[in-house]
Amino acid sequence: MPSLLPRLRDAVVLRVQSRRFRRALEVRPRPDAATIADPGYGGYVVPTGGLGPDSVVVLCGTGTDISFDLALIERFGCRVLALDPVPDAAAFVARAAADEPRHEFLPVALWDEDTTLDFHAPRVAGYISHSATDMHGTPVAFTAPACRLSTLMAQRGHDRVDLLKISAEGSEYAILADVRRSGLDVRVVTVEFATPVAPAVALAEVARMREAGYDAVWTRAVPYNWKVTFARR
Repeated sequence: MPSLLPRLRDAVVLRVQSRRFRRALEVRPRPDAATIADPGYGGYVVPTGGLGPDSVVVLCGTGTDISFDLALIERFGCRVLALDPVPDAAAFVARAAADEPRHEFLPVALWDEDTTLDFHAPRVAGYISHSATDMHGTPVAFTAPACRLSTLMAQRGHDRVDLLKISAEGSEYAILADVRRSGLDVRVVTVEFATPVAPAVALAEVARMREAGYDAVWTRAVPYNWKVTFARR
């Protein structure tokens, strides 16, 4: 029983923090918003007015669920570029997307510079999510290449990104800051803020996105799962 008490305490704290984050977030829904896959796990709600066969879609963080990726391909006929530095994620995607040529995978991470990063093990053994920011104070599990979104776009000749997804275990702040500094033409960004985190930290990032010209158009904030979709005004 004593070993359960810290986990129960953490669960209660995170529930309170999630409610606080959700209530403080100003959301401006879009009439063209649609649910793509299950938002309770790998899915999101995104504006669909600008999505079609020629859309540029970059999805950062696959883990072992590419339902969002495949649903975008099926609905809009677009290609997607998915990135994840975790070796187990690469093995999963190779199987799950074997019959979908419009799904391209790169075993790299998004970051705010072109470099090589150390990735730290998850807090719970057996989980697939690893953190470049050492969210949980765990040992380094592997190293992997990382690049800026601007570098990726230049390599592929893209002058815009229609949809950027970020699920990056603490790296989301560095990635978003780099996107803003670079002045990239990124039209919709959907992000999962990794928890646990103080609501003020995530809310400050939302405020920075608002200052950069993005509205929060959807959110789902429950314990262990804080998601926000931003659309450029």
